[in-house]
Amino acid sequence: MNEMLKLVHALVMGVLLGAIYFGGLWWTVQKGMSSKQPAFWFLGSLLMRTGIVLSGFYFSALGHWEKLLVSLLGFVLARLIVTRLTRAKEKPICTAQEVSHAPQSR
Repeated sequence: MNEMLKLVHALVMGVLLGAIYFGGLWWTVQKGMSSKQPAFWFLGSLLMRTGIVLSGFYFSALGHWEKLLVSLLGFVLARLIVTRLTRAKEKPICTAQEVSHAPQSR
């Protein structure tokens, strides 16, 4: 029972790390696209997110490969969740030919 609780803890940690990583990536893209210095945003964010996630995996697993594997599963689950939550609503795209087409008079 105690081992199962440790694996659940590792899963939750993986989900949190994934939420931080992929949520931070989404936030960085939003800020970086409107910034005058996008390279600063993207490079700084990459270094910060990677450092947080690697440290989190290290302290979450503590040398146990089972915990690391479960944490990675939580990380991937968080990616799916963040991708679904941040997906932009698709709009129909009108091409120039469709717009310039005038109805024919008879």
